[in-house]
Amino acid sequence: MSIYIIVEGKNDRSKLRRLLMPDVSILCTFGTLNSLKLESLLNKVQDDEVYLFMDNDSSGKKIRGVLRDSLPDAAHMYTRRGYAGVEGTPDEYLIAQLEKASLHEFIIYSNIPDSF
Repeated sequence: MSIYIIVEGKNDRSKLRRLLMPDVSILCTFGTLNSLKLESLLNKVQDDEVYLFMDNDSSGKKIRGVLRDSLPDAAHMYTRRGYAGVEGTPDEYLIAQLEKASLHEFIIYSNIPDSF
């Protein structure tokens, strides 16, 4: 079984990619979610383990709502209000969210700055 994290943008993906092993696939909506993109995402993830990690803004909430309806078994991870999306979230907070989602075994702790 594969693990997928769906984020909004390529910068979100890059931020998480530094912290996660390559066997976790990070897919992007690129800020929008039309029916073709949704169908493509659903075909990729099929019955695998899926996590939704959207920004805490109106666009992120809208995308999360559509994905929640289409992927009712997906787990949800959240940034704090006030952070500039997933890409602007401090590594420490991202790690805490990944750990809370039980993804410990996929985190690359050696890539986290010493200040953590």
